[in-house]
Amino acid sequence: MPRKIRVVLVGCGDISGAWLSSQTVKKKVEIAALVDIKKVAAENKRDEYGLSDAIVSTDLAGTLAAVTPDAVFDCTLPKAHCGVTLTALAHGCHVLGEKPLADTMANARKMVAAAKRAKKIYAVIQNRRYQAEIRSLKRFLGSGRIGKVTSIQSNFFLGAHFGGFRDKMKHVLLIDMAIHTFDAARFLTGADAKNVYCHEWNPSGSWYAHGAAAVAVFEMTGGIVYTYEGSWCAEACNTTWEADWRIVGTKGSVLWDGGSGIRAEVTTAKEGFIRKVKSVRVPTVKLIRTGHDGVIGEFVDCVEKGGVPDTVSSDNIKSLAMVHAAVESATRKSRVTVKA
Repeated sequence: MPRKIRVVLVGCGDISGAWLSSQTVKKKVEIAALVDIKKVAAENKRDEYGLSDAIVSTDLAGTLAAVTPDAVFDCTLPKAHCGVTLTALAHGCHVLGEKPLADTMANARKMVAAAKRAKKIYAVIQNRRYQAEIRSLKRFLGSGRIGKVTSIQSNFFLGAHFGGFRDKMKHVLLIDMAIHTFDAARFLTGADAKNVYCHEWNPSGSWYAHGAAAVAVFEMTGGIVYTYEGSWCAEACNTTWEADWRIVGTKGSVLWDGGSGIRAEVTTAKEGFIRKVKSVRVPTVKLIRTGHDGVIGEFVDCVEKGGVPDTVSSDNIKSLAMVHAAVESATRKSRVTVKA
């Protein structure tokens, strides 16, 4: 049997369960230690997942020195990501962390640069890239069936009653959720954002303190325009968590409901006021690993065999830059440049 990679998991809150229940973790990872600022949280996760051999600690640096792991799983809050990642890299570890990459763009740049200097992998959980539907759609767009993509639109409308810290967050939709949708737009088109104009507001009846709705227009590379509209206080007629999409090309268009519904049509005539079209099938891509397990699985494969994960930080920072540029634009009420 090949040696399992040794991992220290940092941050033992609710999200860590998605990591510890991953089939990849169960089969290919040895959780050498659990670290949390609250020791009882680490103890609870150790007991819940039967990790009797794992060290429990509140001291990340000391634990890394003691167990010399291959990698660190960072499940902490965004404000802690920079410190955790820099500490892990300084101890010679690869890092896979929860989104967002960092709480600020300055910290994000610092982390990406540190990973480059250390020659270690630093990747981010962007789990929505690891779904069969978005992979199927990306492959279809790459086939050229609808021609060159010219515009892409996403609509995200949910009435999400979380309670807790999100209710008081500033820019709650953009900061806490839009990274998924912005990253999906980059993933589908292969384009990066150049500038953005964003309008943000808090609709009447919102149970959030600030910024539960937003509209943003991004100018992307390749002449593509990406339009985002979203709300976290939209009751009824909700979209999926993956949003509702329209992608327009020079020869046709695709609609995706964020779930299993993908509809594509292409033109069949070169003349006419409104050209005739026909439906075309979008072949389904089958994935062995999806969601968190998909990201973790690819990361583990790259640690074992070499290679670069799809969600490597040097790429993911471009999605984070879209978020912070949108926030800046909404605050300044003007168009701003997106700077990764």
